[in-house]
Amino acid sequence: MRRVSRVGSLGAALVGALLLTGCSGEPKVVHQAVPEPEAVVTEYDASKEPSAAVLSLVPATATTLEVTDFDQLRLVLGFSTLDGETPDAERARFWRQVPRTAALSTGLLRPDDQRLRNQFGISQDDVAWEASWTGDAGRGWVLAFHDKVPMPAIHRAVEAGVGPLAGAVVDDTRHLVTSSEPPAAADSWGADPALVALTGTEAVSTYVERGCTPFDTVFGAGMEEQLAAAPAAALHDLDELDAWSVALGTELVTAQLGEKRSDAFDRVRLADVMPPTDPEFGLVMSRGVADPASGRLGYVLDDPAAAARLTREGHLPFTVCPG
Repeated sequence: MRRVSRVGSLGAALVGALLLTGCSGEPKVVHQAVPEPEAVVTEYDASKEPSAAVLSLVPATATTLEVTDFDQLRLVLGFSTLDGETPDAERARFWRQVPRTAALSTGLLRPDDQRLRNQFGISQDDVAWEASWTGDAGRGWVLAFHDKVPMPAIHRAVEAGVGPLAGAVVDDTRHLVTSSEPPAAADSWGADPALVALTGTEAVSTYVERGCTPFDTVFGAGMEEQLAAAPAAALHDLDELDAWSVALGTELVTAQLGEKRSDAFDRVRLADVMPPTDPEFGLVMSRGVADPASGRLGYVLDDPAAAARLTREGHLPFTVCPG
């Protein structure tokens, strides 16, 4: 079983990995030791953080990935022992708090939770983490169940076609349920070193996307034409962005843009010179810092729920495409 600590997503990175510098005055890079990421992920490993463990299950055709770590969420909210057998009142208290967190999902099985509980003895509370992806080939997802969950009950729910479980594939050995047959390792995100390097940070939620975000998506249609000369020049000077990730914790955020980003400081400052997002980025994530060598950005998380919304809707200034 994967061990979960009480450190927030960027907290662990700041203490043991992340290279951060301030963005005011004359920036000075402070180099700390960053563990070398694996080049590729060839098979599922439940001991890894969910954003890394899932990579071998995500098809190479996917363009976005969302991961929500419910075990981490339960821990930071004070419900570390919560599972499918927990009394209703305590479970209800937990789920009332979830919308105020940085969770990117409120539970794939939640709409069918009562039926699953009554007829099959399983529930959303038996899910350790879940992930979903989108791409040219459509959408897909994976649910990682706790080891003690009876897999025959999951089989019965799949055979009964309950909610999203209809037509799903059950992996008894690894306690996984996937929307379709997982890809071969060579045809998964795990075979792409660039994507592997963007994942593995401890977090409540992690979002990964290939490519940059169009200006109109981030700031609104028609706003680019209204930019003054200085912001327009800043946009033009950005480097290309092939892929990026955001790890949302309880107090901190880690964004990864890939190594050797000469535009790291420029990207972290974009929120200050560009049109406001909705909700306003600076009120959601503040005190941005950056490290050009690792391509990591860090922020204080002021509004977790709004941060999840900004991420889902593509309103993150530092991901914008060059002008």
